[in-house]
Amino acid sequence: MPQPPADFSRRVIDHDGKSRPVLVTGSAGPAVVAIHEIYGVTPELIRFARWVRDAGFRVYLPVLYGRDDGEAETKPDLGQLIKICVSREFVLFADGKTSPIVEWLKAVARTAHAECGGKGVGVIGMCLSGNFALSMAVEPVVLAPVAAQPGLPVNKPGGLGISPGDLDVVQRRVREEGLQVRGYRFAGDDLCRAARFEAYQRALGDGFTGTVLPDEAGNPAGRNPPHSVFTGDLIDAAGEPTRKAVDEVIGFFRAKLG
Repeated sequence: MPQPPADFSRRVIDHDGKSRPVLVTGSAGPAVVAIHEIYGVTPELIRFARWVRDAGFRVYLPVLYGRDDGEAETKPDLGQLIKICVSREFVLFADGKTSPIVEWLKAVARTAHAECGGKGVGVIGMCLSGNFALSMAVEPVVLAPVAAQPGLPVNKPGGLGISPGDLDVVQRRVREEGLQVRGYRFAGDDLCRAARFEAYQRALGDGFTGTVLPDEAGNPAGRNPPHSVFTGDLIDAAGEPTRKAVDEVIGFFRAKLG
């Protein structure tokens, strides 16, 4: 059986009859849940998790599907895409609904908080899972949600992919608790367009801070137009806007969870 990287452990978290693996790295610190893109847990996500871990956090990588050794390839898998499309766990096209898989992800956040303690948990969702960070903010232990290039619902550029009831809870937390939601996208991204962040802003007001990076900041070897701010389209070099975005997110986690 393929093993995860040596600095990660693999475990299984159960909730309501659903069992999925989670890769964990870090021995102490507040918890951060980082949810993979459509490709799965790629080496680029592992790299991101290490940066967050080295900043003083314990990082949990839920494996929603596919390989659980951190070696998923950064390219579409047709068979996996078909499974996602027919799965009842993911709401890909309809707006006004929360994907059922979020219930298991909230259980991961609660488990992480119980194990790590502290004020609460940080969450970052990316691409397919980007809007899951918003939906998970219903969970009281989630104090620092980040939506990176949220791509759902696929056919509604201005949709949020969250049920009205769940959105009401998040909006109440913004008003009463000062909850802050961060978002990141590239300016020309055709999977997460400007209308998505406009919808977040309308729904959350001052509770949402959206950062839009110029397309020129994307990795030339990555997607065109660029999409994955923290993984495949990131340029790992000092002073690069995508690397600065990583540091900014880590600072957000520190401020909210420290």
